[in-house]
Amino acid sequence: MYLWDLALRKGRQGYIKYILKSSLMKLPLFGWSFHILEFISVERKWEVDELNMRRMLSSLKDPQDSLWLALFPEGTDFTEEKCIRSQKYAAENGLPVLKHVLLPKTKGFSACLEELRGSLDAVYDVTIGYKPSCPTFFDNASGVNPSEVHMHVQRIPLDNIPTSEDEITTWLMNRFHLKDQLLSDFDSQGHFPHEGSEGDLSTLRCLVNLVAVIVLTGTCAYLTIFSSIWFKIYVSLACAYLTAATIFNIRPLPLVSLVKALFKCKSS
Repeated sequence: MYLWDLALRKGRQGYIKYILKSSLMKLPLFGWSFHILEFISVERKWEVDELNMRRMLSSLKDPQDSLWLALFPEGTDFTEEKCIRSQKYAAENGLPVLKHVLLPKTKGFSACLEELRGSLDAVYDVTIGYKPSCPTFFDNASGVNPSEVHMHVQRIPLDNIPTSEDEITTWLMNRFHLKDQLLSDFDSQGHFPHEGSEGDLSTLRCLVNLVAVIVLTGTCAYLTIFSSIWFKIYVSLACAYLTAATIFNIRPLPLVSLVKALFKCKSS
């Protein structure tokens, strides 16, 4: 939610794509949207995910297409129980024992760098701190918590990131060690170092967006219920296709890319 807010403030909301667990892709309506937006689903088992992940990443290589690829190397949400398991594993394997984050899983991150190194220019390390406490989904949805959201963003040029998988693993572990220290300092000081502040989003712009969404949704709902049988058939077929696509992970070539490919074939 807050990464989308960051993308909106930077004018990049149309370019952000997420790597997320496959169960979210099967949610009604939301899963369809994730599928259309070309999010990458993972089972969080590398032997299962590698082929699909590399296939999806290969479709994002065009340097002319702006891309923000959001990756969560921890692979899951933070809980006390998961933190204890992560700390135990770290202690047994000579890795940093972290208190505020989990040990990152490195294979997916390495694959992203390997596949996209020629089309990306940097990695942005984003650390988020909440006041007064880390919210649940329902806290966010109801507006109860948090009262403040702090973001620490560091831009790291790709040239400063190693290329071999072993070196990338070490580099990522070090980044999470620094991230853990950042969050520890945030807890004690109430802010990240060298903080600035973002201005409020335009109320008018937000209202225009809200009205546009309501009008579009209402129009589609009205046409689905009251229009001709042909529109109802179209909606039914579209829903059936999206349901099958999300269940079987069907990824058709985007229309623009398909047209470009056809023109290239014709010219050659």
